Amino acid sequence: MQRIMIVGQPGSGKSTLARDLGRKTGLPVVHIDHIHWMPGWIERPRDEKTRLCHEVEAREAWIFEGGHSATWGNRLARADMLVWLDVPLPLRLWRVVKRTALWQGRNRPDLPEGCPEGFHRETLPFWRFIWRTRHSARTNIQRLWDSAPADKARVRLASRAEVRRFLDSF
Repeated sequence: MQRIMIVGQPGSGKSTLARDLGRKTGLPVVHIDHIHWMPGWIERPRDEKTRLCHEVEAREAWIFEGGHSATWGNRLARADMLVWLDVPLPLRLWRVVKRTALWQGRNRPDLPEGCPEGFHRETLPFWRFIWRTRHSARTNIQRLWDSAPADKARVRLASRAEVRRFLDSF
């Protein structure tokens, strides 16, 4: 297993799972937020995000967590395994609030420099995104899941216990 694709909505635990899997496997971890954001919470242009995602996808080994669904088809074709963190909205919201409070004013490891966590004006679009896409994003991930070839390893995790069991079995 050389390439693992992790998807899920904000707060589902993608970054944490990617880091934990990276430690267990030695595979390099790529967080989509390093591609999506530039310093100051400025969103990178779409074509540049696509180009950067394709560069990562072309590598021989990776754990690639996150969105930019425009590149999901290519990423899925290259991945050995698709992992979907299908976590309920209340838990996801709690996790986002908790991590924001814990990292207030500092950069999380899965964010680029110059994007400190916080409850501030620059992060308001992110909070709106979580709420606005709570149904549509899940539908898009379900489509991706359904489109995966039958021989593609797929793992769908919906709770902390399932994630823990998955990591223990790896």
